[in-house]
Amino acid sequence: MLDQKFDLLGPALNDVGREAVRLTGGDPDGIFLYVEIGEGWVGPSLFKEQGITLRYIDPQTAAIDRLIIDAWCLEPVDKRWTSMAMTIKGGRFAVQFDYNDLEHSSESIDDRRQRILHSRFGERPVIYPPLRGPAWELKPPG
Repeated sequence: MLDQKFDLLGPALNDVGREAVRLTGGDPDGIFLYVEIGEGWVGPSLFKEQGITLRYIDPQTAAIDRLIIDAWCLEPVDKRWTSMAMTIKGGRFAVQFDYNDLEHSSESIDDRRQRILHSRFGERPVIYPPLRGPAWELKPPG
């Protein structure tokens, strides 16, 4: 029974990894994908190691969302994970699942993501792209 599960889940996760590689420019080394998911929503955060920094890659595509949801839906409803951390190095991926009740957590997704990044990568700075669309520059009162 367990082998049947991995016969389905392994290829589905491989597809997620392939899409992450495509989104980061084709080099599979140093990719980290953190995902939180629940009924009707998915929140992927994709990072690529670049020397001493991590670069955030905005997925901007529904393809990775769909692949993640497809993998998640392979699990029985009462055994679905709430977060996944995928690391890709040397052409191989490793995945860790978490089954905590994130929707009732006092910690936000941003706080959890920062905590997980810190636990995996220490004090490495994360480079985020500039915000899209109109933005305001806030200045302290004069």
